[in-house]
Amino acid sequence: MIAWTIYLTFAGAVLLLLLPRGCARWIALLTTVAGLALCIIVFVGTPIPDLAHFTTIVRVPWVPALGMNYHLALDGVSLTMVLVTGISAVSTVLFSWDVEHRQNEFFFWLLLVVAGCYGVFLSADLFLLFVFYELVIVPKYFLIAIFGSTNKEYGAMKLTLYSFFGGMFVFVGILIAYVSGGSLDLNQLSQFEFSPQLQSWAFPVLFLGFAVLAGIWPLHTWAPTGHAAAPTAGSMLLAGIVMKLGSYAALRVAMNLFPQGFQMWNKWIAVLAVIGIVYAAAVALRQRDLKFVIGYSSVSHMGFVLLGFATANALGVSGAVLQMFSHGVIAALLFAVAGRMIYRRTHTRELDALSGMNLSHAMPFAAFTFVVAAAASMGIPGFSGFAAEITILIGAWKTYPLAVWIAGAGMVLVAAFTLRALTQSFFGEKRVQAEVTTVTSLNWEEFNPITIPEKIGAGMLMLTTVAVGVYPKLMLDRIMPAVEMMRFLK
Repeated sequence: MIAWTIYLTFAGAVLLLLLPRGCARWIALLTTVAGLALCIIVFVGTPIPDLAHFTTIVRVPWVPALGMNYHLALDGVSLTMVLVTGISAVSTVLFSWDVEHRQNEFFFWLLLVVAGCYGVFLSADLFLLFVFYELVIVPKYFLIAIFGSTNKEYGAMKLTLYSFFGGMFVFVGILIAYVSGGSLDLNQLSQFEFSPQLQSWAFPVLFLGFAVLAGIWPLHTWAPTGHAAAPTAGSMLLAGIVMKLGSYAALRVAMNLFPQGFQMWNKWIAVLAVIGIVYAAAVALRQRDLKFVIGYSSVSHMGFVLLGFATANALGVSGAVLQMFSHGVIAALLFAVAGRMIYRRTHTRELDALSGMNLSHAMPFAAFTFVVAAAASMGIPGFSGFAAEITILIGAWKTYPLAVWIAGAGMVLVAAFTLRALTQSFFGEKRVQAEVTTVTSLNWEEFNPITIPEKIGAGMLMLTTVAVGVYPKLMLDRIMPAVEMMRFLK
């Protein structure tokens, strides 16, 4: 049943090219809701013991001569990522409800990104995974280059070039695994014993290729630029799902196929992760554009995912997968407020300008939503961010106690830039700068009220982060058995 998430989303994208413009948003909404419904049915209906193994759900010969199969499989990790894709996709369509410019084309590219992400998370054939992985790059480019805002062509091109740069390493790594292991099947390859000499250089090639898309320092600079340039829907998808493709594939492919290589290099992954957490948080503290603040915060939070991977224990890696889910929801909510609720109504993202508007009175629902998103992002108990980060840090304490102290300093910086962005966006009182006075003359009555689709989309994301924060066992019960079966832990 879960395989239909891919087919329905592709079918919805094709329908958008054939049907008239007035139907576009409804087709996109029905498609994404159907995908989310399938995810929830499978999530609730699959017995937890069945999610420990990467179990085949579809296997059809594709190119038999080369051993390529259309092979999809599911375990607790991939089910978690499919679920966050479904949630992000529905909320993204709701926050794009009143898009007018080239509506059919906008939702066509959006659904292609979602379908490609479903494909990556369910692929059990290396070549099929690579096809879906690269497929996401094309619609990402057009979504930003056509519908974006700040330096959109530059942002789209930078993101695409970085993605292809990482993809080049991924392709080399896949060829190494195929030639050495004689198969493209992930389950078969995970049983194959690659030589330690091969793993020592093949692992960093494959891991680095995937980690580019996960925003690893210092190859992270595409992320803030891409987030700022993208339309709101593009930023939500980019931070909510697309960055997770890199971290998920690094775990599923690089770490699981080359476990000895991972053991040789995991200390360096921890070093880069900690630098990424602190550096991106420090840079975010100096940004004046709200989208850049959130863009750098995404890089910092993805550093926790990589730190969780580097722990090489079940608790830390499970926390990393939970952080991928949590950050997908929180980042989508932050970008929805910044790009849709604020920028669309005020036509500025400059914190100095926003601080003069006292937006908490003009848009109380947006202020409430941003407070919830900020609390979740800072890791306040009761939200999913806390559950994920505390699990990672407990796992990391067993392996890298020093990294936990440094990451703790990074969390202080995260709180600092988040509170600064929150205060200046909604609760600022500066009215002195000359450039601000033109904006503060806006009448609050002229602001369009927050629409029903925006409220539903924000409500979905807030409910998700609170539900997982209050009861993380719901996710961890499905994630941990799948992680414990992975080869690099043995």
